[in-house]
Amino acid sequence: MLIHFVHLGDAYLPELQAYAAYVRAAGHEAQVHRQIATLPGDAAVLWWLCGQVSSELATRFPHAFHIHEYASTSVPPLAWLKDRIKRVRQPLPQYRIFQNAWVRQRMGFADAAPYEFRDMGIAPEFFDASSACAVPEFDFVYLGEMRRLQHFLPLFDALAQARKSVLLVGELPVDLALQLKRHARLSVTGRVPHSAVPAQLRRARFGLNLVPDQLPYTRQTSTKLLEYCAAGLPVLSTDYAWVRGFEQLHGARFAYLPFHAPASAYAQLLGAALDQAHCVVPDLRTLAWPRLLAGLRIWRQLGLHA
Repeated sequence: MLIHFVHLGDAYLPELQAYAAYVRAAGHEAQVHRQIATLPGDAAVLWWLCGQVSSELATRFPHAFHIHEYASTSVPPLAWLKDRIKRVRQPLPQYRIFQNAWVRQRMGFADAAPYEFRDMGIAPEFFDASSACAVPEFDFVYLGEMRRLQHFLPLFDALAQARKSVLLVGELPVDLALQLKRHARLSVTGRVPHSAVPAQLRRARFGLNLVPDQLPYTRQTSTKLLEYCAAGLPVLSTDYAWVRGFEQLHGARFAYLPFHAPASAYAQLLGAALDQAHCVVPDLRTLAWPRLLAGLRIWRQLGLHA
């Protein structure tokens, strides 16, 4: 069997690599497409990482088995409008996959298409990094979408005032780089391959899980938090419903920050209070991609497993 995974957007999706590896390990084939033009006309299985799938695209492949996956709902601005457009215009697939029940409810499809949930997983190499013994070079590390840091400029002022060092793993937009350039103890890696991320995380004492107080971010899995924990880092997080539920479910204990505070208030949370937080890093090996994907029902639907 050859499964065609289609991702036409710009979002970084580590699950694509995990899916391809899983399918190949099962003795089948996988191809990832970033352009419609590369899809063969006789494709039997089309796995869309949605995005908008037009009716024209669906009718181009009338004999294919179509899977629509929603790892996230739409993001601001006008997130609700984007989701409504998808709900109205998206063609009916043979199967849907949602990150969680909230994502399915938010999308609001009123049809009988079968579905299941698939949460975010963790690449196995992150667990290998947890055994590294290197002495941390930085107080904090942040991994993920850099534009969201715009919501936390007072926190970075507090970090600078407290003389805390921060490593940003990724590439800063030019405008944000200008706003943060006065922080002398801030380092930016630039774009790095996913396989190199675990070693970058181990350069710091704490992982920063900075999530804006906006939907859908506060109701969806924080991939960065999973990867911090897998690499063995205690976590300093903004305080919201999903992370509290995750903490209880996995027996973790995190330190918390408010969404909005002046730099002086943040500074009080970055010293002795943080050192006394007694964070607990959970064992998340059950969320390693191979184990997580093995539990999906879609494989039997496709005949991949007996």
